[in-house]
Amino acid sequence: MHVDGFRFDLGTILARETYGFDEGHGFLDSCLQDPVLSTVKLIAEPWDIGPGGYQVGRFPPGWAEWNDKFRDTVRSYWKGDEGKLPELATRIAASADCFNLRGRKPWASVNFITAHDGFTLHDLVSYNEKHNEANGEDGRDGHSDNISWNHGAEGPTDDPEIIALRERQKRNLLATLLLAQGTPMLLAGDEFGRTQQGNNNAYCQDNEISWVNWEFGEREVELAEFVRKVIALRRSFPILRRSRFLTGEYNADLDVKDVRWLTPAATDMEPEQWQDGHARCFGMLMDGRAQASGIKRPAMDSTALLVLNAHHDVVKFILPEVVGGYVWSCLLDTNVPDDDGGESFETGEDYLVTGRSVVLFALEPEGQRSVALGRAREAFRRMAEQPIPVANPESGPEAERALAK
Repeated sequence: MHVDGFRFDLGTILARETYGFDEGHGFLDSCLQDPVLSTVKLIAEPWDIGPGGYQVGRFPPGWAEWNDKFRDTVRSYWKGDEGKLPELATRIAASADCFNLRGRKPWASVNFITAHDGFTLHDLVSYNEKHNEANGEDGRDGHSDNISWNHGAEGPTDDPEIIALRERQKRNLLATLLLAQGTPMLLAGDEFGRTQQGNNNAYCQDNEISWVNWEFGEREVELAEFVRKVIALRRSFPILRRSRFLTGEYNADLDVKDVRWLTPAATDMEPEQWQDGHARCFGMLMDGRAQASGIKRPAMDSTALLVLNAHHDVVKFILPEVVGGYVWSCLLDTNVPDDDGGESFETGEDYLVTGRSVVLFALEPEGQRSVALGRAREAFRRMAEQPIPVANPESGPEAERALAK
C-alpha cells in the first residue's frame, strides 16, 4: 500500500500496564521485531489521559515521538516571554535531555509548532483567545492556553504594520521549525497561512472553518514560496539535519566544538547570560568540521550560523571568526524573504538583525562557493522556474483589511 509509517494517537496507552507505562511492553517490541513494521516510521503521541500518561522521551529506540516541549518553548520565545533562551537552545538541538538515551538519534524528536488540535499557524499569530462559538459548547471546548499573540488586534485587521509583523512571525516560527535539529512536522495548510477563524477545536465543522482553501492569494503564495526555500536549505546543508546529537564538548584532536552558543558580541554564552531573563537574541554556531568523539579526521560539512532575535528592536550581531580565509554567506533573513541570499560578509563584521527575525549564514572559502551553497542556489533556480501561481488575486493582505472593515 506504500504506507510510509504510522502515528499512534494517545500512544502511551499502547504500553500501559496495571502498574503504569512500560517502555519494554510487548506491543512496542513486536512492532520493532516485525519484518514489515520495523522498516517503516513509527511515531507516538507520547501521552494519554490516564495517570502517568505523559511519557515524552520514554519510548524505545526505533520510535519517534511528538515533542510538545518544542512546540511550547518555540511559541513562548517568539511571543516574547522572558527566560526562554536556555530551553530554546535545548529544543532546537533536538531535545537531547529527552531523547539522547539508549542509543536514540535526533530524528526521534518530532518537532512541531501546530497540529490538527489547536490553532493553525496563522491563527497562532492572530488571536489571543480561542473563538469556538460555532462548536455549540459555549466556548468550553478546546485548549485555553495556546501561547498565542495577536500582535495588537484580535483576528482580521486593516493595520498594515500588524499584518506585516504577523507575516514575519509566521516565517520565524516556520524557519525555527525547519532549521532545528530533529524531525520537523508541518501542519497541512500552515505552509500558506490557512486559518480556522480562531477556532482551535474544529473537529465538528464541515464548512469554511475547517475546509482548506486552495485558491491562493499573493500572501499565501509568498509564504508557500518561503517554505519551499527553507526546505531547500535544509536539504542542501547536512549540518542542519545531523544524525548525532550536538554536545558542545571540545574535541582536542580537531580543536573544535560541534556547537557553540553565541552572544550578539560573538562571545560564548556564559551562565549569567543564559540566566538573563531579558536576553532574547543569540546564535547557534554548528561547526561542520566536528565529528564523533575519537575520530581525528575533520568532517567536510559546511559550517552554519543560525541567529534568532525575539527582541522588538534591531540587534547588532558580530559574525564570528571560525577559520581564516573564510567569509559568511547570508542564506536566509526572515525580514527579507524574497532575497535568495548569497551576499557575503567578513568575519568580525556587524550584521543588523531586524527585531523579531531569523537569519541563517553559511561559512565558505573567500572567493569560492561551497558545494552545499551550490546545491541550494540550484534549488532556488528550479523553484524560480516553477513558481506557485496566484489563483485568487483578491485574497491576501488587501482582502484581510477588507474583511476587518
